[in-house]
Amino acid sequence: MIAIIDYDAGNIKSVEKAVKQYDADVVVTRDADILKKADKVILPGVGAFGDAMEKLRNYGLEDVIRDIVAKGTPFMGICLGLQLLFEESEETPGVKGLGLLKGKILRIPDNNGELKIPQIGWNSLKFETPTPLFTGLNDGAYVYFVHSYYLKAEDENIVIASTEYGTHIHAAVAKDNLYACQFHPEKSSDVGLRILKNFVEL
Repeated sequence: MIAIIDYDAGNIKSVEKAVKQYDADVVVTRDADILKKADKVILPGVGAFGDAMEKLRNYGLEDVIRDIVAKGTPFMGICLGLQLLFEESEETPGVKGLGLLKGKILRIPDNNGELKIPQIGWNSLKFETPTPLFTGLNDGAYVYFVHSYYLKAEDENIVIASTEYGTHIHAAVAKDNLYACQFHPEKSSDVGLRILKNFVEL
């Protein structure tokens, strides 16, 4: 069973639709018992860092997520779901993230107005480290981004893909059973669907 964490995030339905192509048993839930029994768990997300952390805490999901990751269940964060795995974000100073990975979420520099913020559109990935998440994909594959803030991981060894948009962006990470993408695989055509398929088949 693939469980998608329901905390009122914006892209839950599109993630659910994409994953259902590869696993008939997909459930969207915030029920702790169901989440802990899942074979794999996805944390999607669109919105503001502070609001999202508040919702996770209000629904009692923060400790549930920690337990799932500690147990070794494959876990994937998408977009805001990636950002929440880290320690803090410039978007909402003073609000602590889940802190499962070390690093900060920073605002994309607009280069004196030359770049549109948020970044909305396709950008190519540079694969940094071999990972089962990108099996079957070629370096330079294009994926779809929608974000104003980006990850700067403390440990670059966890970075499995990067991209450039006004700055060097850590676009995807992996550590043990924890995976995360800043881009939206569910909106990234065949490349994104292959990434989701690879996660389902871990």
